[in-house]
Amino acid sequence: MNNNMQPEVQERVVTINRVSKVVKGGRRFSFAALVVAGNGKGEVGFGTGKAGEVPEAIGKASRIAKKTMQNMTLKENRTIPHEVVGLFGAAKVILLPAAPGTGVIAGGAVRAVLESVGIKDILTKCVGTRNPHNAVRATLDGLSQLTDTKPEKYNG
Repeated sequence: MNNNMQPEVQERVVTINRVSKVVKGGRRFSFAALVVAGNGKGEVGFGTGKAGEVPEAIGKASRIAKKTMQNMTLKENRTIPHEVVGLFGAAKVILLPAAPGTGVIAGGAVRAVLESVGIKDILTKCVGTRNPHNAVRATLDGLSQLTDTKPEKYNG
């Protein structure tokens, strides 16, 4: 691919899980991978893949992640414009804008998503469950709610 046309997409493997299927002769093992892909300029996507070997599962997941990339609203290309709460299942991710130099205060799956988007200063808190799949989806739900203007409930 030509670098002038396509911005550099970075992939991060969030989690790899060994799963098994019980068959007549015993157990069949395969691997499930969760990958987050982003260009560091406001675009991010995630994908899951399952295969008999780890590299194949990661490859499938990263192809899906690149296909599902969406654009997110950033403020000054370093933080988010306003406070937001992302929900998915039992996972609840609170995202707060932060001052320059704060860094990404986030753990595990949430950190992978935020760094892939290109956010440099943010405060987060994961409430409910820290399940990587649900945390990634909740973070993306929160980022998709972002707008350039403050929501109406924050008057003042």
